[in-house]
Amino acid sequence: MAKFYFEREVRTPFSECYTVLEDEADVGRLDIHFADVIVHATLTVIESLTTESIQDLIDAVDEELLDAVGILKQEFIVHVHQGRDLGVYSSTRDFDGTNGGGLLLN
Repeated sequence: MAKFYFEREVRTPFSECYTVLEDEADVGRLDIHFADVIVHATLTVIESLTTESIQDLIDAVDEELLDAVGILKQEFIVHVHQGRDLGVYSSTRDFDGTNGGGLLLN
């Protein structure tokens, strides 16, 4: 069973975003949204993760990020997307040496 770690990027009153790590390698991103007793999540993972590893990751999210902090939930819904990370876009950050935002490609 793979061991996943989560690094929080941002927290709001109703959502959280995490980078997902496996053995210190970035393997995905997780966005969690809390809506009353239903928790919605979008999980984006790299292409090489197996279905079994993705299920282990979802179980780890449920146990480590929801149960461990006492989130009351009746249902946990996860939308999984698998592929490759193309980059990050910012409307204000200067990724490419120009004045203004843009896309930083990996």
